[in-house]
Amino acid sequence: MCGRFGFFELKYFIDQLRQLELPFVESPDFRYAAGYNIAPESSVVALLGNHGRCTLTLAHWGMIPHWAKDRPKVRPINARAETLASKPYFRHMLNRQHCLIPASGFYEWKRTQGTGKQPYYIHLKDGSPMAFAGLWDTWRPPEPQAPPITSCTIITTDANREMKPIHDRMPVILEQEHWKLWLEAGSPEAVRLLVPPVDDRLEIYPVSTRVNNPQYIRSDCIDQIEDDLLDNLQHPS
Repeated sequence: MCGRFGFFELKYFIDQLRQLELPFVESPDFRYAAGYNIAPESSVVALLGNHGRCTLTLAHWGMIPHWAKDRPKVRPINARAETLASKPYFRHMLNRQHCLIPASGFYEWKRTQGTGKQPYYIHLKDGSPMAFAGLWDTWRPPEPQAPPITSCTIITTDANREMKPIHDRMPVILEQEHWKLWLEAGSPEAVRLLVPPVDDRLEIYPVSTRVNNPQYIRSDCIDQIEDDLLDNLQHPS
């Protein structure tokens, strides 16, 4: 799964889009702030694909389908790649409304001795931002004056070799050369991209349990903790 991530490299991401000759416009109300511990129900940066037009905007992380009569209690932050075509929440978006959700890296928790869990930070070895495969939709509240809400969800797949010791699921991380194809939602080739990333691309290291608190958003969230401290946390005397 993917329940927490960071994104603090917007300029780098935009530079990548331009190098790939992937045109886009910014939504009029787009406002960016670096995030080191982005939690569900936050506004996240998303590049929305829409019939060949791409818009860089903020989207609510937690899917609200357009057909919902009221704001649903369950707002999925993840969607399993294997069941997108069968789940009512997602199947109407599968071939129509794809997005990229950029991330500098993401967090995952590994169970330790007892009931504890150790957080790990995962990012690309070359330091470039990731782009998660996502779906998006726009919901209009029943109140006449309420503004529409654009929301998104991150697609997950089986863990690759590097991630398996930590968790059995992970977000779909698209290769840069596949970004444009994913945004072309009508292409039958797009869904074939929803697979684990190739091995040996990721760097994974333990970080402080301060990231367990979604209110803790300082840049040291991604700082690696020392091996002796990790050993003390996992094997307390």
